[in-house]
Amino acid sequence: MARIFDVIEYPNEMENEIVHRFPETGIGDYRIGSQVIVRESQNAIFFRDGQALDKFGPGRHTIATANIPKVIDFIGKAFNNRTPFPAEVYFVSMKEFTDLKWGTPQPIIVRNPGVGLGVALLQGFGTYSVEVGDPQQFVTQVVGTDGSFMLDEIDDRLRNMLLSKFADLLGETGAKSNVLEMIGLTEELGAGVRAKAQPDFAALGLTLKSFYIGNLKPSSKSAQELRDMGMLDLSVYTQLQAADAMRDAAQNEGGGAGLTAGIGAGMGIGNLMQNATSGAATQQQAAPAAAASGGMPSVMTPAEAASILKVSQEDVMAAITAGDLKAKKLGNAYRISKGALEKFLSE
Repeated sequence: MARIFDVIEYPNEMENEIVHRFPETGIGDYRIGSQVIVRESQNAIFFRDGQALDKFGPGRHTIATANIPKVIDFIGKAFNNRTPFPAEVYFVSMKEFTDLKWGTPQPIIVRNPGVGLGVALLQGFGTYSVEVGDPQQFVTQVVGTDGSFMLDEIDDRLRNMLLSKFADLLGETGAKSNVLEMIGLTEELGAGVRAKAQPDFAALGLTLKSFYIGNLKPSSKSAQELRDMGMLDLSVYTQLQAADAMRDAAQNEGGGAGLTAGIGAGMGIGNLMQNATSGAATQQQAAPAAAASGGMPSVMTPAEAASILKVSQEDVMAAITAGDLKAKKLGNAYRISKGALEKFLSE
């Protein structure tokens, strides 16, 4: 029985699928005269021997040398235009993929001149949307020979590109605006990220249609986390621990914002930050003097106790944890009485 012409189509809605290869595996054996049906939201790319031959838009198309000019270089007109046509067809979704999520997995450090410590940690999240701008480039640059290519397979790569541009733009904006001003520029920042990222998306054959910042706010990192990041010296860290304790004591269960709101944006404990910074040198000089004269305050922080004992603060915390040194915990901070330290030294 004679072989009838092929009908090549992919009627699937392609909800989260960007590209579908036909056939999914192997090489298709089509005939000149076969029909290709492309849906309104699709484009179709023909490949043979790893080379893109042509692109079809929405509608019904016939595989023939007349409407695929490049095919003439491969198959000619032998066998009365019924020559088998070994090729692959890639159906590409041309719709806009909307409401894609992005967010900062770690806070971004920005300058905050004249406020608090002069730096801030910002976190943001929002949505973006993309569509295929150049289907042939997208297939050759990204998809390769996959039988089906889903949006999830490139989502992480796109988010990383956007976060890189977002962090870069925050750094540029922080040179001219403080954090409170930046929080009020979400629309301008979103447009800036879109402009910065567009060339990178175009290199993949994609178009970044939108980028929205749903929220931009100071991070809720604690004083300990900031110190671990190298942003606080010991004296400032000690005073911020005290602020943490006061904040926790004043809040009801589960309520309140993080300390960094005060650190980053200069809200709440701005004066404490300035006093801690300006008084750091005085405190560092006073502690050794008190130890040398035998003086001991009635209540001490772990850092002050460490200075008197001539050990590290970690050693003091280890003694507290082991129960060897008695201390009172207030919120996230510890306070050591003069009597408890003298008892520890006498044992």
